[in-house]
Amino acid sequence: MRLILFQRDDCPLCDRALALLAAARAPDFEPVWIDGDDTLETRYGDRVPVLREDASGRELNWPFDAGSIRRFLDACACQ
Repeated sequence: MRLILFQRDDCPLCDRALALLAAARAPDFEPVWIDGDDTLETRYGDRVPVLREDASGRELNWPFDAGSIRRFLDACACQ
């Protein structure tokens, strides 16, 4: 399964999310910056960072921690 992390440029919360993903030993993910994309800005705007499992559409919204990332990953087939 493919994971996507929706984020913004110059986003301290997004930087924290990256560190938490590493701490949770999350599998590889695709970073997607929403800046300048009207559709993504409308959808994710103030919610970033958002981790999404592409196949199911499940999303983990900020705030999250390493434990919630592990639970999210355990509930999907992305490992």
